[in-house]
Amino acid sequence: MNLGKWGRNYTRVWIPDPEDVWRAAEIIKDYKEGEPILYLKLEDETPLEYRIGPKDNALPFLRNPDILVGENDLTALSYLHEPAVLHNLKVRFTESNHIYTYCGIVLVAINPYEQLQIYGEEVINAYSGQNMGDMDPHIFAVAEEAYKQMARDERNQSIIVSGESGAGKTVSAKYAMRFFATVGGSANDTNVEEKVLASSPIMEAIGNAKTTRNDNSSRFGKYIQIGFDRSYHIIGANMRTYLLEKSRVVFQAEDERNYHIFYQLCASASLPEFKDLALTSAEDFIFTSQGENIFIEGVNDAEDFEKTREAFTLLGVNDSNQSSIFRIIASILHLGNVEICSERDGDSCHILKNDPHLAHFCQLLGVELEQMEHWLCHRKLVTTSETYVKNMSRKQAANARDALAKHIYAHMFDWIVEYVNKSLHTSSKQHSFIGVLDIYGFETFEINSFEQFCINYANEKLQQQFNQHVFKLEQEEYMKEQIPWTLIDFYDNQPCIDVIEAKLGILDLLDEECKVPKGTDQNWCQKLFDRLSSSVHFQKPRMSNTSFIVIHFADKVEYQCDGFLEKNRDTVYEEQINILKASKFQLMADLFQDTNKDSSISTSSSSKSSRVNVRASKPTPKVPNKEHRKTVGHQFRSSLQLLMETLNATTPHYVRCIKPNDEKEAFSFESRRAVQQLRACGVLETIRISAAGYPSRWTYPDFFNRYRVLMKKSDMTIGDKKLVCRNLLETLVKDPDKFQFGKTKIFFRAGQVAYLEKLRADKFRSACIKIQKTVRGWLQRVRYQKIRKSAINLQRYGRGYMARRYAEQLRLTRAALIFQKQYRMVRERRDYLRVRQAVVTIQAFTRGTLTRRIFQEFLLHHKAMMIQKHVRGWLTRRKFRRARNAAITIQCAYRRMRAKRELKQLKIEARSAQHLKKLNTGMENKIVQLQRKMDDQTNDLKTQNEHLVVAKASLGSEVNKLQKELEMMRSRQGDGSQLTSLQDELEKLRAELQEAHTHMKKLEEKHSNEKMGLEQVRYQSLKGSASQSVGRVQAELDEERQRYQNLLREFSRLEQRYDNLQEAKFQPGHKRNNSTQSSLESDSNYPSISTSELGDTDDAIQVVEEMGVEKAAMDIGVFMKLQKRVRELEQERKRLQVNLEKMEDQVNCKGIEPKTTSEQESEDLAYNSLKRQELESENKKLKNDLNELRKAIADRASQNSSSNELQDGYNLLLGQLKAANEELEVRKEEVLILRTEIVSAAHQKEETTNQIETNNVPEWTNSKKPIDKEEAVRAYHGLCESKNKASDWGYLNEDGELGLAYQGLKQVARLLEAQLQSQARKHEDELAAFNTQIELLKDDIEKKQEMLNHTMSLSPEAQVEYSVQQEITRLTNDNLDLKELVEKLEKNERKLKKQLRIYMKKVPDMEAVIQAKPQLTRQVTVQRREKDFEGMLEYYKEDEALLVKTLITDMKPNAVSATVPCLPAYILFMCIRHADYINDDQKVHSLLTSTINAIKKVLKKNNNDFEMTSFWLANTSRLLHCLKQYSGDEAFMTQNTAKQNEHCLKNFDLAEYRQVLSDLSIQIYQQLIKVAEHMMQPMIVSAMLESESIPSLAGVKPMGYRNRSSSMDGEGPGSYTLEALIRQLGQFHSVMGEHGLDPEIAGQVIRQLFYSINAVTLNNLLLRKDVCSWSTGMQLRYNISQMEEWLRGKNLHQSGAVVNIEPVIQAAQLLQVKKKTSQDAEAICSLCTSLTMQQIVKILNLYTPLNEFEERVTVSFIRNIQNRLQDRNDVPMLLVDTKHTFPVLFPYTPSALSLETLHIPANLSLDFLTRV
Repeated sequence: MNLGKWGRNYTRVWIPDPEDVWRAAEIIKDYKEGEPILYLKLEDETPLEYRIGPKDNALPFLRNPDILVGENDLTALSYLHEPAVLHNLKVRFTESNHIYTYCGIVLVAINPYEQLQIYGEEVINAYSGQNMGDMDPHIFAVAEEAYKQMARDERNQSIIVSGESGAGKTVSAKYAMRFFATVGGSANDTNVEEKVLASSPIMEAIGNAKTTRNDNSSRFGKYIQIGFDRSYHIIGANMRTYLLEKSRVVFQAEDERNYHIFYQLCASASLPEFKDLALTSAEDFIFTSQGENIFIEGVNDAEDFEKTREAFTLLGVNDSNQSSIFRIIASILHLGNVEICSERDGDSCHILKNDPHLAHFCQLLGVELEQMEHWLCHRKLVTTSETYVKNMSRKQAANARDALAKHIYAHMFDWIVEYVNKSLHTSSKQHSFIGVLDIYGFETFEINSFEQFCINYANEKLQQQFNQHVFKLEQEEYMKEQIPWTLIDFYDNQPCIDVIEAKLGILDLLDEECKVPKGTDQNWCQKLFDRLSSSVHFQKPRMSNTSFIVIHFADKVEYQCDGFLEKNRDTVYEEQINILKASKFQLMADLFQDTNKDSSISTSSSSKSSRVNVRASKPTPKVPNKEHRKTVGHQFRSSLQLLMETLNATTPHYVRCIKPNDEKEAFSFESRRAVQQLRACGVLETIRISAAGYPSRWTYPDFFNRYRVLMKKSDMTIGDKKLVCRNLLETLVKDPDKFQFGKTKIFFRAGQVAYLEKLRADKFRSACIKIQKTVRGWLQRVRYQKIRKSAINLQRYGRGYMARRYAEQLRLTRAALIFQKQYRMVRERRDYLRVRQAVVTIQAFTRGTLTRRIFQEFLLHHKAMMIQKHVRGWLTRRKFRRARNAAITIQCAYRRMRAKRELKQLKIEARSAQHLKKLNTGMENKIVQLQRKMDDQTNDLKTQNEHLVVAKASLGSEVNKLQKELEMMRSRQGDGSQLTSLQDELEKLRAELQEAHTHMKKLEEKHSNEKMGLEQVRYQSLKGSASQSVGRVQAELDEERQRYQNLLREFSRLEQRYDNLQEAKFQPGHKRNNSTQSSLESDSNYPSISTSELGDTDDAIQVVEEMGVEKAAMDIGVFMKLQKRVRELEQERKRLQVNLEKMEDQVNCKGIEPKTTSEQESEDLAYNSLKRQELESENKKLKNDLNELRKAIADRASQNSSSNELQDGYNLLLGQLKAANEELEVRKEEVLILRTEIVSAAHQKEETTNQIETNNVPEWTNSKKPIDKEEAVRAYHGLCESKNKASDWGYLNEDGELGLAYQGLKQVARLLEAQLQSQARKHEDELAAFNTQIELLKDDIEKKQEMLNHTMSLSPEAQVEYSVQQEITRLTNDNLDLKELVEKLEKNERKLKKQLRIYMKKVPDMEAVIQAKPQLTRQVTVQRREKDFEGMLEYYKEDEALLVKTLITDMKPNAVSATVPCLPAYILFMCIRHADYINDDQKVHSLLTSTINAIKKVLKKNNNDFEMTSFWLANTSRLLHCLKQYSGDEAFMTQNTAKQNEHCLKNFDLAEYRQVLSDLSIQIYQQLIKVAEHMMQPMIVSAMLESESIPSLAGVKPMGYRNRSSSMDGEGPGSYTLEALIRQLGQFHSVMGEHGLDPEIAGQVIRQLFYSINAVTLNNLLLRKDVCSWSTGMQLRYNISQMEEWLRGKNLHQSGAVVNIEPVIQAAQLLQVKKKTSQDAEAICSLCTSLTMQQIVKILNLYTPLNEFEERVTVSFIRNIQNRLQDRNDVPMLLVDTKHTFPVLFPYTPSALSLETLHIPANLSLDFLTRV
């Protein structure tokens, strides 16, 4: 270490720390070699004296520059050591939330303990096809590297995932397999990738369990080989398992669980199919309740069990086999609950009679109960002469029972693995494979036994292979660059491996001791001490004789010898196995039928964990029993050797999983735990090997760009960059051993890049100091000049004040003297004053005259200037107003047209029956409810009325009765008091009766009010329901269109899949067709359909039911029948809706009776009379307008009679008005004549009714259309239904003469009105201009007058000075005007120069395009027209196949490039027209079906050809437009000419085929987008993010291993510039334009492509740290501006493409804005509205400064951003969906081409077509 660089003041270092492992500090005093104390300052400003010496501490490690902290690759760090690695991982994990980091060839993955949104399909697509160093570290990047190297090198690959429990190994392996399944999906429909992924839940269920460190810990190792064919599609897979922890079946530690499958089965025990298993809760079984907690937080065992069963089913495990597996698992649980009781002697035991669990165990496995009960408590001893049956103690029997349970589970585990392999096996030949190894990492606990020994032994082997591979890569890199290298000294752990596996090593001595009849663990341990004590990797503990220490590569581990022999023997009693062999249960018998196929029979005699079971890769023949029983250690060594051979035969890729903390807290990093794992997994060893050589490597261009600031000007002129870099390094670094020059790279020792960075920073710092010095000096000089100027001003004003005071004193003194003199000489002065007054008067008049002359001259000049100024201003304003009025007029016309279209569409939709039905659905229910409520209240009222009547009658009877009693009482007693009481009672009864009457009236009023209210509510609801949902119509239409196009896309995919299956099923040979089937139907999915067949909808529905929905969907005949049936039902529904509306009108109008027939006839006559009076009223109105205009112009002309030009214009206008008036009179006479003819024609109506109905009605409808739609409907019904009308205009208007006359008259009137209005506006403008000039001149004269008066009031000297000042002011104003003019001219000049430069750049591209464009050869022939053609082409039926082959199958776009665009579509439509003309329905349907099928086949054949796809999209859409334009539908005939209307189809309605063609157009559009995106995909990232559009802007940072050795080394990856991308877009646009594709569709294509550019660019920006910088933001913003300029140049800026790239624009702005204060955070939140919160935070986390002068984004700032964006309702999405497609809309664009003028080129060879 160079102390001269190291011990300087302010140098930052790392010092050891007992808590944080390493702590940052800074040197505060220069250190000299040999000093014992280093003076440091910690980060909290605490001083520290750090002792240095051989007995104390070594020199601390140096810290890396801040610019290198947080790098993606640890090898990019200048100082490679443990604290630097730990700090970089901590910063990335805690601050940036990045869980992946490269360390050379190793991917370090830290478990975040949180679900991250970085594993979706969008992320897989983003990493697919990318180089490993181009993107941020990710497990997908490693998987893509393996996949790419397999395809490029044709060599098998392996991904080794290791780490301790809870580090995330299983998840990493799962995501790697998901990547392979997505990228390398199966080529056929076998869904092998789904089966590979389905194996994961099965293996997790039977092999994963909860531990204290992990809720889903894999308790076995597995190596999965995913097989690929030559096309690199997945064809199968194979799985090998290692080290199954069988002891977990019978024992679990506290807070741990057994394997998940036991708890899943117990959670689902209540299902009917599992009642025979006799299972209850997992708490009731010993094997599942020892951990005391059977639940896992957030896990539902029942749901997981359903997923496991689904995975079994997907892998082909039938229900019987699944039931058998679950029976075995249940039997194991029951076996664990079998209670063994000890006898009194203690040497024997027994099982209780009628033990339910033993009975269930025997019943489930189909074995004899008595035999199993006996052999669970006894064992057989076989000698050479006799066989003994020996009792077992309770402990021995329990151990035997547990061994049997483990043995059964191990066999079942192996059987499931074998079955999974069979399901994943394929008969196809495997070309290559990628293996994924998921195995535990190095383990060390307080008590380590046989299991940890085997695991650490396996990690020793893997570490050796890892070290050799790293060394090999380093050696290959040096040899490839041809630099001198020496052998790198790296840690070789072969001696440690020899201690374990060599002859007389630990495993050999263990196997030897196991063969001894009475071998013990103590004897074996003593043998280890005797034989291995001389090895440096083996030690004996000081305080123990039953343990030993092995020094592994990661750490020292002390192993306890207890249990090693039993676990290594792993035996089970054969008597129990024989009982299982004789099982009635087939699967159980198969498991134990041939035990020689098993690798071992495992058991455990203790309650400690044992996780060892290794399945041999190949079955071995049956051998004698002694040879058969191989020990576990021997088998494990063999399987490990096989694994190492497999790994050595592949290219390995390493993933090291790190557990950041033991509390499972999200994004919490404990340095001590992380360092332990980094040391154990070999990451630090990789760093040490890299640091021993040349870890830092730069390419020559990158080194030149980074450190050219250190070069001299003379070096910059040298063209050879290698020579410049060599000269610079030789100058800066004196030690030649610190660097080496390779062929393409420069290699540096550790620390040299930091030294160069320091020199570069010093150079920048000195430059900054110089800039600051200059700026500060300039600021001080400016401040001094201001102070000096202020002082001078103060002095000047002070001296002036003193001088004025002295002058005032002198003036007063002089005045006193003069006063005395004048007083004394008053007499003499009188004469003098008289003479002086006369002289002064003369001078005054003389000077006044001169001054007035000068003023008049000045005034004339000023007036001329003012006139010029105002005239120029008026001219400019007039020009501007004209331009603005023209723009407003155009905008109004266009908006009015759009509004009319939208209003028409909304009216149609609002009047549709379906729409009204939807709107009135809820209202009908409400009305029914209200009606029901009203009926209920009516009934209640009737009931109350009845009660009141009854009460009234009863009260009346009582009154009569009381009156009679009263009379009787009077007659009898005559008592007055009784009479009074009776009268009072009578009054009370009358009052009650009156109250009853009042209450009844109130109820009647309430009932009537409620009834009226209900009727009003009903009316209002019916009236308002139609208008409430108008705003939702467009949104519903868009959603329906999106849904329909998605369904169409799915239908296209299914149809493609069906075609593939049909091709796969096709067998060569002759096959006889059905005799009833036409020859065309054999090649078509659309059979010929007659008109009668289209109407047979009932038969079609029956066919659908017989064929099935899916098959019927493929039959276009059935499809069209159903469509027609749907239309008929829709018409019936509309008719019913019209009737309903009529009934509602009748209800609203209550008393109005329906109109009689006579009233209808009178309305029709009134309607016709109004139409007849229309021309007359229009003429009167126009005449009145003309008279008013004539009068107005005459008045204005009389007022301005002085202007000859206006008088001439007026005379000319009068002449035009006279001519127009004469024309109006002529038209009026024609109208009168026509009216008389109409009246006379009314009498001929009855005689010519039939002729009029057949011939004249269509012409009438074409010649004169009703203005309003409702009027048109009424007129149409009136013409069709009322046959007894008095008059008929259609008969009179056979040739359309009346309509032509009316239109001509209106056009003449409009022309005259427009001319008059323009002349009037011109006259008004001129008049206003002259008035304005007059006002300005008046103002100018007033100002001049004021100036003259002011001048005359001044003295002569003041007048001269004032004149000079006025002249100076005028010249200054003129100068300013001239300056403004010069600035405008200069700005215009710069703009023109810029445009010229742009055009100069485009000239080479245009020349290249012109040269590359094929020359169009067009043969010009003169054809003689012999007769008038009808625009039809005739062909024979047998020539249809040739026609389709010539126009579609063999058609090339270049063949018709020089003709009319979309020529094939026009030719096909002309053939269809002829078939329609001759009324041949078979020919029409056959031709259309063949055309559609042929287009599909051509597109399928050319599915990657953009030109062909664009060509047929244009032709298909044009054919669709032709079918609409000539369909005869009035909605499509509005823009047709009269000749085109004559060419409409006469006999057939092809609406069904229009729908089919529309669907086909959508499919072609989607294919076009797919092809274009595929062509642009490799260009987007390079053009938008990597190419330097602004040269020398992007900075270069130190690179790591991944950037140096990507998978594309030696191949030279193609880089694309922005010009190439824009050129490609321009090519797409030009191709679509040449093929005649509608501009609206082309705009939608460009919009979709811009969305793809935005998605790919933004996704790469979010996944790449190296491009998240200020310079990249500048480059990206410039690139986007260039693309916007291209859009404006192509007139596509209104297509919506700019809106689609708004997220990228905001991302570029986010990279450029300040990111420091709270105001910056608020600005970012308001700026980035198109980005989600996740995207903003991700970009801020990835933001990387390019030099040390730029500050990083702090964590607090990012938290502030997150808090501000919490209220946003963003979708939790990080990456943009690259597969999103906007719904396409095909606007109707009729053709202006006349079919009869179309000529067919001779090169098409269509001689068999005849023009008709």
